[in-house]
Amino acid sequence: MPEPNPAPEPHGEPRRMRPVPLRFEPKEATADPEHFFDLESIEDPRELLGRATELALAFRAAADRAVEFQAVAAAQLADPSRFDRMTDEAIAEQAEWTADYARKMIEFGRELMADRTP
Repeated sequence: MPEPNPAPEPHGEPRRMRPVPLRFEPKEATADPEHFFDLESIEDPRELLGRATELALAFRAAADRAVEFQAVAAAQLADPSRFDRMTDEAIAEQAEWTADYARKMIEFGRELMADRTP
């Protein structure tokens, strides 16, 4: 199970949490609304808690990562140097955000890109 607070790497930056591998969900299993990553078949509550916690952490890490990609994409689309630059409002509409949230995501994306530039 991943650590909740990753320890810093030798170069001083925190280690990025890696989500636990998700088990393959066959089409037949996903068609059953009661089926969820085979959790319903786990009878031992300790094992169920452990696996459910792993899944929750994996989904949380995946959602955080996806939001970072959204922010970077929004910042790239809003870049004034692009000939096809999109307005904050157009980005908000495409992403189904408010214009205010789009502006915050654009700024967050710019910060992420600046941090990645050597």
